[in-house]
Amino acid sequence: MKRYQKVVLSTMVAAMLLGLAGCSGMSSQDKNTAVGAGIGAVGGAVLTGGSAVGTVGGAAVGGFIGHEMNQ
Repeated sequence: MKRYQKVVLSTMVAAMLLGLAGCSGMSSQDKNTAVGAGIGAVGGAVLTGGSAVGTVGGAAVGGFIGHEMNQ
């Protein structure tokens, strides 16, 4: 593995761990909103070929659906 690949991998792992630690104080509804936004962003990006508008739109719709799941 090349040096820059190791640096990128280490950075990604550290960012993931910090992100997970930031969710520890969230309510169930907050977590559902965040997960929905993440899934929606990925789905929007895939469906629109990586369009920024599709990604943001997917995140908004997914976040809304995730928020409403507990109500």
